[in-house]
Amino acid sequence: MRAGQSRPAWRWPASRPGLWLAWAVLGLLLVAVLLPGWLAPFDPLAADARQAYQAPGAQFWLGSDENGRDVLSRIIHGARPSLFIGLAATLVGLGAGTLLGLLAGLAPAWLDNLLMRGVDVLLAFPDLLLALVIITLFGQGTSNLILAVGIAAVPRYARLVRAQTLSIRNAGFVEAAITLGRRPLAVVVTHVLPNAVAPVLIMATIGLGGAITAGAALSFLGFGAPPPAAEWGGMLAIGRNFLANAPWLVAWPALAITLSVISISVIGRDWLRRSEGKGL
Repeated sequence: MRAGQSRPAWRWPASRPGLWLAWAVLGLLLVAVLLPGWLAPFDPLAADARQAYQAPGAQFWLGSDENGRDVLSRIIHGARPSLFIGLAATLVGLGAGTLLGLLAGLAPAWLDNLLMRGVDVLLAFPDLLLALVIITLFGQGTSNLILAVGIAAVPRYARLVRAQTLSIRNAGFVEAAITLGRRPLAVVVTHVLPNAVAPVLIMATIGLGGAITAGAALSFLGFGAPPPAAEWGGMLAIGRNFLANAPWLVAWPALAITLSVISISVIGRDWLRRSEGKGL
């Protein structure tokens, strides 16, 4: 590279193996979510007590569980509910946080202060603890689990959207639109909202990994789908009881969660780096 030339944003795959490995894992996860039957060699719910606690081998590549079910098939089929909880919770937090932050950024000072003090109260609680409180109030179940994880993420998105809105509301192009006679709602929808949400979408991509982890943690505590459903957090909860004689019951679901979260976080951070380079 000559002196004075900037480094190109795009590099060949060989120079960024970690990023491309993350994309490969994400692609495999998408196939597992959309077409689990293509990858799973067995029915994830088919039990055979005679095959219980089989170590990883030729028949069961990742071993079998206490009921003789194939662990690999259960992990593949467990990708859909596990990732769905994380994605749905992220959408709940993103949607509610965007509306709250937009309202605070456009509202009078007294209402802005009131809303932000409420957000600060929510931020005082750890996400998992806040989610547990919400589940205690509304009850167990997948829908309430998604709602709990999503509400716990609202403050982060709300604060970011508010900060973006405050910086955009006095921008020249917004004032020009108002001067030309455009209605306030149209200005918000066409000018303020798109510019305020752009960096929040990147944050949501990174936050998706945290939502998946939180969903798995709550399922591990017994607030997710009940057995015999294949879900990674639930598999960890059951597998811990057999850790001494069948450690693969914990190792493989934990690895699936770890690889998923790391891959999504790597891709999100790469997106953030590129966006910062473009001045977003």
